[in-house]
Amino acid sequence: MFPLFVYDPDDPRISAFRAVRERDLVGREGQFIAEGEVVLRMLIRSTRHKPKAVLIDGKRIEKLAALLSELPYDVPVYAGTQAVLDAIAGFHLHRGILAIAERGLQPTTVELLSTLSDNALVVVAIGIANHDNIGGIFRNAAAFGADAVLLDPESCDPFYRKAIRVSVGAVLSVPSARFLSNDELFEALGQGSFTPFALSPSGNLTLTELKPPARSAVLMGAEGPGLPAEVLARSTTVRISMAEGFDSLNVGTACGIVLHHLRSRPNC
Repeated sequence: MFPLFVYDPDDPRISAFRAVRERDLVGREGQFIAEGEVVLRMLIRSTRHKPKAVLIDGKRIEKLAALLSELPYDVPVYAGTQAVLDAIAGFHLHRGILAIAERGLQPTTVELLSTLSDNALVVVAIGIANHDNIGGIFRNAAAFGADAVLLDPESCDPFYRKAIRVSVGAVLSVPSARFLSNDELFEALGQGSFTPFALSPSGNLTLTELKPPARSAVLMGAEGPGLPAEVLARSTTVRISMAEGFDSLNVGTACGIVLHHLRSRPNC
């Protein structure tokens, strides 16, 4: 690995890194930005996604030499001063590392569920448009051993830079798929013998009463509106017991509580 030094923010070799925030808003056509050492490590070791180029603060090269040496030989590593990196990105890049990567092909929901084990646990995000919450869901999925995350069309892109960063790179390790409609979701879950559990403050079961079957799907909606009535009607509804007079949790927090419960209890 021989770094290529960049002295001019307008150097055409690093055009893909320029104006990061503006490009985040319009999408990257099958590519994404990985930010920071931890996420770069996850990217390099991913079997699904491919690094294309790295931009790094020159002061960090020696410390990260071992990690950078794991990159494929044809992935260029560009280095510059902090000032040059900030000018390229359009903001202060305090983590000092960016990578451009190519997304792996995303399977359909049916294809993904068919690859999972007999005691698989999946998380389903419906209408979750906040990148922090999506990142938190993927982080919880990785931490508690969920096998996949499924997303509806209204949920935001987990490969948005901030979502990947909040997930601490878990977006790159936890398999995911998109479904186009609730009908498609429930058909796929039924075909895969998954029991859907919908989180709701008015759920029929408390979480402590829930005994997970062999294959479970945890359905989570946006804070405020929650899950659509149609989804609740087609699922077993579950609530998390809270102090009297309070029934609201951040969706990421709720996700962590439920996944921990399901993974710590034996299947029926």
